[in-house]
Amino acid sequence: MPTDPIRTDPLSTRPTTEGAALSVPEIAELSAAIISRVGTVVVGMRPALELALATVLAGGHVLFEDVPGLGKTLAARSIASAIGLDFRRLQCTPDLLPADITGSFVYVPSSGEFSFRPGPIFTGLFLADEINRTSPKTQSALLEAMAEGQVTVEGQSFPLPRPFHVIATSNPIEYEGTYALPEAQLDRFMVRLAVGYPDAGGESEVLLARVGRRQERASVEPVIDSSTLRAMQAGVEAVDVDPDIAAYCVALASATRRHRSVDVGASPRGSQGLLLVARARAVMAGREFVIPDDVKAVAAPVLAHRLTLTVQAWTSGMLASQVVAEVVNSVPGPPVVGSRERAVDDHVTTPGV
Repeated sequence: MPTDPIRTDPLSTRPTTEGAALSVPEIAELSAAIISRVGTVVVGMRPALELALATVLAGGHVLFEDVPGLGKTLAARSIASAIGLDFRRLQCTPDLLPADITGSFVYVPSSGEFSFRPGPIFTGLFLADEINRTSPKTQSALLEAMAEGQVTVEGQSFPLPRPFHVIATSNPIEYEGTYALPEAQLDRFMVRLAVGYPDAGGESEVLLARVGRRQERASVEPVIDSSTLRAMQAGVEAVDVDPDIAAYCVALASATRRHRSVDVGASPRGSQGLLLVARARAVMAGREFVIPDDVKAVAAPVLAHRLTLTVQAWTSGMLASQVVAEVVNSVPGPPVVGSRERAVDDHVTTPGV
């Protein structure tokens, strides 16, 4: 009687040893070097690049949503190169299948076995280009990978490399042949960034940079490797946050749920993302404490894509980012944060007292 073919998994397991955490000054220095290196080929996007790097340091995923031709793919590839991660890009199309992302089992006639062939998602930084052009079934293949760092194929789970991050791009101006991301998947992206058109000076820099490098392809040399990135992420995780800042993040998220123009407000995952990105931003600035300005600076990128507006607000042309701006202006910030007071006291010397 014939037996079922044996399935083997050639993938190695995820490494368990982590490097020592870097200090805040070391993380700030390396972050500045990464942004500077990426800025040599990606012009006029420094705020977006800083937020994208802060999101990576916070362990999250990034969604770039803007019109074509602004350098979103170049930015993703450059960030991956600068932080030493393996990079794979997938152009999303309507006929793309989940197995095209995750991989699948294939039959090997020579051995009579099924062997798992990993898909492009088995990399350090995965770029899903124009993610809204593929079907919801294929989009959902990313959910488990983004949330749990693994994929499941035919009942078997396979861990992804660490660190693992997704950067996706989306075109918001075309609707024919596109599929809007479901709310559940939008919520998995820690931030949604919009680049916007550069000013005249910035656009001139783009043109002159292209002429100066004498070729179409722009390359970025690595500043760090993947093990150093893990050490930077561990250093960010080691920074404590004052309870007043945590309460402020909760108050902002809670206010979106009560806003008159919002049907569904930000979830607790939104307030957590707000706290984590604000902390990473503070560490990139060389601080071991988070201030309210850190939270305010990242509020719109972290919260806006998690809001579902009412029909009246949507038809009137109101944007989710405008709702977040109203919430930030209306919710009072915390008093002087204790950790900030301690940091100031540590730098004040009173000789002779």
